[in-house]
Amino acid sequence: MTELLREKRMGGVGTETTRREIRRISLRDLDTRHDAIAAELWTAATDIGFFQIVDHGIDADTLDRVFAASERFFALPTAVKERYPLRPGTNAGWEYSSQVRPSVGTPDQKESFQVTRPRMDGLWPSDTELEGFRDLVEGFERRCWEIAMRVLGCFAPALGFDRDFFTRAHDPASTDYQSTLRLLHYYPFDDDLLDRPDLWRAGAHTDFDALTLLFQRSGQGGLQVLPGAESDEQAWTSVEPSDDAITCNIGDMLMRWSDDRLPSNFHRVRSPRRDEYRGARHTIAFFAQANRDVVIEGPGGKYPPITAHDYLQQRIAANFARR
Repeated sequence: MTELLREKRMGGVGTETTRREIRRISLRDLDTRHDAIAAELWTAATDIGFFQIVDHGIDADTLDRVFAASERFFALPTAVKERYPLRPGTNAGWEYSSQVRPSVGTPDQKESFQVTRPRMDGLWPSDTELEGFRDLVEGFERRCWEIAMRVLGCFAPALGFDRDFFTRAHDPASTDYQSTLRLLHYYPFDDDLLDRPDLWRAGAHTDFDALTLLFQRSGQGGLQVLPGAESDEQAWTSVEPSDDAITCNIGDMLMRWSDDRLPSNFHRVRSPRRDEYRGARHTIAFFAQANRDVVIEGPGGKYPPITAHDYLQQRIAANFARR
């Protein structure tokens, strides 16, 4: 696939730059300010493919409770987490040090618990292990879906689709639903792990969904974006984490769906340096991925049609390896 060939070229350290702005866009009063906000989102998305949204409707207390639940899950004994393993090709369950990016060829220094609603039978920790975990995480997943659909609804008219086009394509009531919520724990870095060029918290990659929502904690940085996915100049821009902002980026699926008008740009999570915070990094990502049976086809027909199921299976297979 073209995306994988591009990714394999992005394994170098590169340089860092501050010349790119990751724009912060308020969703306040979206219903009454829809056109103005949609124009801001479109400009930010077409320019760099990354932006942050604030006033999104999820309060700080909810975020604190979900992050606390995520930390409790990852603090469980390995023997307990192993009861809920990632099932191949499903984006559901727990995995650790198994995602190998084509850009670097070594496992990301992290573990994750992935929630894809129709595929979670037998994968939820019991209330004895984590009381209330399932209800809290499922409720949060629904809130993320709502926000993602509002943002995608801002892009739809500019692509020639009606405003509810992407909402229908990501129908959570369908057994073909495959959007994924991912709880992430990046490992702390001890002295013996520092300064190793072969270790990354997440190697350079593009996301293979339509739209990603990323929740970060202030002070736990490392996320960087490459300004211009087609450029040979590897000058990376850091994305400042913020408790009140959701960092969003366009994925490969939407880039294809838009006939490349919306770019899916490379990003990575670099390892901490000696003078930086080196403890655990916790994030939560929501990947809006069209239902299995939805056909991905741009308005101009630039690429051949492909179902969302076939598209994602190709990408998942390329990014996970057996431990």
